[in-house]
Amino acid sequence: MQLGTQTKINHIIKEEGRGGIGLPMFFCLYIAQSIPSSFFATALQVMMREAHYSLATIGLLQLVKLPWVLKFLWSPVVDRHCLTGRDFRRCIIGSECVYALFIVLAGLLDVGTNLYLIIALVCLSLVASATQDIATDALAILMHGGKDKSMVNSMQSMGSFGGALIGSGLLLLILHAFGWRTVTLCLGAFVLLMLVPLMMRRDPEIVAKTVKERAKWTDFASFFAQHGIWRQIGFLLLYYASMIGILSMMRPWLVDLGYTMKEIGVMSGIVGTSAAFCASFGAGFLVRRIGIRSSRLLFATFILLTTLYFLTISYVSQPSAWLLYLGIVMMWSSYGMATIVVYTSAMECVRKGREGTDFTIQTVLTHLSGILIASLSGSVADHFGYHGLFLTETIIAVVSLLYILVFFRK
Repeated sequence: MQLGTQTKINHIIKEEGRGGIGLPMFFCLYIAQSIPSSFFATALQVMMREAHYSLATIGLLQLVKLPWVLKFLWSPVVDRHCLTGRDFRRCIIGSECVYALFIVLAGLLDVGTNLYLIIALVCLSLVASATQDIATDALAILMHGGKDKSMVNSMQSMGSFGGALIGSGLLLLILHAFGWRTVTLCLGAFVLLMLVPLMMRRDPEIVAKTVKERAKWTDFASFFAQHGIWRQIGFLLLYYASMIGILSMMRPWLVDLGYTMKEIGVMSGIVGTSAAFCASFGAGFLVRRIGIRSSRLLFATFILLTTLYFLTISYVSQPSAWLLYLGIVMMWSSYGMATIVVYTSAMECVRKGREGTDFTIQTVLTHLSGILIASLSGSVADHFGYHGLFLTETIIAVVSLLYILVFFRK
């Protein structure tokens, strides 16, 4: 009896310890996705505007993000063929190499004469990046159990926010100093370099998958037929909504307050993103300590307080810089903390053998919800002003908190 108990304890220790070893590896994989995509999204817009392309044409650049919205369509293929740690390792390394290849090919072309071909190559690179993301998410779920899920999600959020900070900020300065080709070739090399921690793990240990649990093409549709899953879907659609609405109108609001693009870049792009990066790291430890239920309520309350703060300062004719900085830090911190809760809860709602598919579906739902909310926020601000926008987002934050209190009591 004692021997059996000790075996179980050793197994638990092994499961708890396994995740911590892989955290730097997952941070590298996630930041490898984020930096190039953030750089291309920002740099191409700037270069197209400098080349006097119309705003309508520049707006079409948003279409390159389609692979990340549609990646759920081929996520069952990844789940079906990745049954062991070695399978995941091959899939991630292969996708990352293709990702780096398209980045390098885009860098070898001249922006002035081959812009549309470059955009096509960037789009293909994001297909490879999205495939790597599906496999990385599934591997993270299978390698991390229990409380470790929040920590690996910290790595995901930190990689995303850190990549945005570097890709859309620092690399733009380097671009003007060294040119398109040098930056993109270095990006390709960086993507390959981020594979080193994974390549050092010859066979990542994961929860065993069986042939009977192999995913099917219809799994992304059957996800919505699960009992009780709509409670989670409602949570995914609501939790981000109030923050996305304010973030999408933050820069126009600051412009109307008289701030320059350089000042806005520092306030939102550097200070805000840095706050989200740090908050994601701290939130991972907090969720690990107090659990997903308490964290969900705590962060939802903080989100509500943040929206109330913006509603309050919107009645000040000219808010001081420190009031705006405080609000920006609160908003981005809320966003960073919320991502940990969203990703951790999503990991708990995946079916066996369909980890990549189910997690991808849930993240895509948050992306689509964000796009919809950002689009509607512009109309609300246009018709009712910033007071009306912040009031609307406060109401959404209240609804989100009440939703959690009602549907996640246990």
